Amino acid sequence: MPAGIIDNYTWETSGLGMDIREIARLAKVSTATVSRTINRVPTVDPQLAKRVWKVVEKLGYYPNTQARALVSGRSRIFGLVISKITNPFFPEVVESFEHIAVQNNYEILLASSMDDPKQMTMSVRRMIERRVDGVAIITFGMEEALTEDLRFRKVPLVFVDVGPSIPGVSNIRIDYQHGIRQAVQHLAALRHGRIAFISGPLHLKSANARKTAFEESMREIGHEPLPELMIEGDHTMEGGMRALEKLAGLQERPTAIMCSNDMTAIGVMRQAYQYAIPVPQQLSVVGFDDIRLSEFTIPPLTTVRMSQAELARLAFKALIAAVESDPAKHERHEYSLTTSLALRKSTALAPTRVLKGKTVSRSRASSSQRKDRQEHSSKKG
Repeated sequence: MPAGIIDNYTWETSGLGMDIREIARLAKVSTATVSRTINRVPTVDPQLAKRVWKVVEKLGYYPNTQARALVSGRSRIFGLVISKITNPFFPEVVESFEHIAVQNNYEILLASSMDDPKQMTMSVRRMIERRVDGVAIITFGMEEALTEDLRFRKVPLVFVDVGPSIPGVSNIRIDYQHGIRQAVQHLAALRHGRIAFISGPLHLKSANARKTAFEESMREIGHEPLPELMIEGDHTMEGGMRALEKLAGLQERPTAIMCSNDMTAIGVMRQAYQYAIPVPQQLSVVGFDDIRLSEFTIPPLTTVRMSQAELARLAFKALIAAVESDPAKHERHEYSLTTSLALRKSTALAPTRVLKGKTVSRSRASSSQRKDRQEHSSKKG
């Protein structure tokens, strides 16, 4: 297939045998104008650029990315590593990242680790072979050892929360505390005292960070987190269901549960339905992430919002900054993402107390307390 190299771009046609000179002839412009147009130089006259693009589209020219990378030293491909594509949090990140990449004339090479080190190693090797310009690692559990090959080749990296403090590696810090504090204070305002927390797998730094933020927020409202109300989950709906089974078996159940992610919270609500525990009348539930699905649960889920679109934007911004910076400086950038409470319908005023197998409402509790006082007075009389 014939090809013509235009500055740092290599363009091919579908067997038409055309090159840059032919495009210039048909568009009635100079070859220099064609080159500047295709390289998107902003000083090109808009009318001339329009004529060039019209010919390019008519002839079916397209960039040969592999040849372009050999000529320019840049592939214009960014790697994006996520955990599991089946987790609804990540498709929204991928969609946002790809949208920004296309706007900036970049492609993405997607890898899903599936929490499997061998698969991750193969994915990293594939990215090296494709000469990616940088890699965003958005897994909340990526082992640093798996990125050694990328670092050795000086490929810019951006992590979420767990980025090592070394030159050339950027990091996006998630402010878990802000949103979780808002959630705990919201539950306290609704008179909840027995608040349970279902964490993610505690070998993950992000899961530990969310748990710590919850514990600190509980102490701020004057409540020491109770060990029996702290359950380790696995960030899945099934894990949320199993966690509620444990909590429902307590002599005195919690009146509210905060979860380390929305999938866990959805599992809690599913199991609550199975146990005929109405949400939020008997049990308030709060999630974390604000995935799209959380708006459509019944009731809609109150959750801590961590914007997937903003996370993707910051990751892309970090990679662009690294690619365009002076390699000799080996700069390291820090970015911050703030969380906030998204208030919906899965939280409500707490019942006075919830015993195993029954709930004592505020009105019933008050009536019972009055009756106890009356009986006590009669005995004294």
